[in-house]
Parts: sequence; C-alpha cells; structure tokens
Amino acid sequence: MKITYLGHASLSTEVAGKNIIVDPFITGNELAKNIDINSLKADYILVTHAHQDHILDVEAIARRTGAKVVSNFEIINHFAELGIEGHPMNHGGTWTFDFGKVTYTNAIHSSSFPDGSYGGQPGGFIIESAEGNIYIAGDTALTMDMKLIPLQTSIDLAVLPLGDNFTMGIESAVIASDYVECNRVLGYHFDTFGYIVIDHKKAVTTFKEKGKELTLLEIGSSLDV
Repeated sequence: MKITYLGHASLSTEVAGKNIIVDPFITGNELAKNIDINSLKADYILVTHAHQDHILDVEAIARRTGAKVVSNFEIINHFAELGIEGHPMNHGGTWTFDFGKVTYTNAIHSSSFPDGSYGGQPGGFIIESAEGNIYIAGDTALTMDMKLIPLQTSIDLAVLPLGDNFTMGIESAVIASDYVECNRVLGYHFDTFGYIVIDHKKAVTTFKEKGKELTLLEIGSSLDV
C-alpha cells in the first residue's frame, strides 16, 4: 500500500491495484499548486465530510475518471444529483470493495456544504486490505470512540489531523495514537492556512519522546505501509 500526500487532508492511496483519493482539496490550496488534478488516477474517492476544504475537487476528478464516491448518505445524495455514482455509508458500517474493507468511523466535527446546507455527520475511514490496515481519522477532536478501533482490527498506520483549532492538535494526536494502538502516524490537516500552521520539529519530537514515529510528508511525497 502506497500513500501520497496531496496537501491539507488530501491523500492518494494505491492498494490492490486500485487508486483511492481521500478528501480532494487541491486546486484551492496554494501549497498544492504543483499537483495537477488532471493527472491523478482514481477508482474511488473517499469523503469524510462536506466542508469545502474536503470536497472541492470531488466532482472534477469523479467526472474525468469515473471514480465512485464513498461517504455518508447525505454527501452521496448530493453528488448523485450531479450525476456522480456513489456508495453511501454511515457510522459503524463496513463494506467490502474490490480492494478491501472500508469502515466508516465516528468523528467529532461539523459538516455542511459550501452553501450552508446539511452535509450529514462527519466521519473517518478504516481501510483493511491484504497490504495493510490504515485509519484515516478525518477532521476530528480526540474521542474515546477511537478506543473501539483496536477491538475490531489492528492498525498499521494512523492518519491523524495535527493542525489544532479546527481539529485536535499534536498532543491530542499522540493520545489518539495510544487509543488506536498504533505508533506509526502520518500527520495531515496542517499548514494550509494561518489557523493550523504547526512547528514541524516540535511535532516530530513530541511523538518521538513517546516512542512513536510521526511522518510529515512534503506535498507530492509518498510512504509505503
């Protein structure tokens, strides 16, 4: 399993011969100006919630690639009205796709479309495959629900927001990694705008002092799970 960081909370994951894009917010992110959305491969697009900084490029990528959108019921209905195919889920639900299993997890945040309409409840995703298991937390506060995850499956990589202010910050993310029993963490949702700029060195050191490995990828860089 290969994960490429596309900036903000956007990821591209290659698993079992399929390409999965998560929360594509690229054309609106100045830090990701070197990422061309027209070159991205996508069989699926996973969307954690309806905020613009997570759905901005969903329509463009889905129309070009024919990718299926996977998200909550309300978001899938929204894109269905635009003629885009989707698979609806809700909290605690699991579905087996051709690349592996996806579980829609709880997240504590808000969720509305850019016009202010209701975007359903926010969530995160667990992806389980023969190549490894990852937890993508989405935009969330630290929550005790994370403790339920290792009761159901083991996690090889936890993708956690670090930017604070709108989500949990660095210290809470360390605790979250304890809750999901995963010491290998990929940070995201940081630096995109002023409210969520972080000290990279401090973040890495904070995790290291707790015996954990935090990776902060440059936009366009990848890691293997």
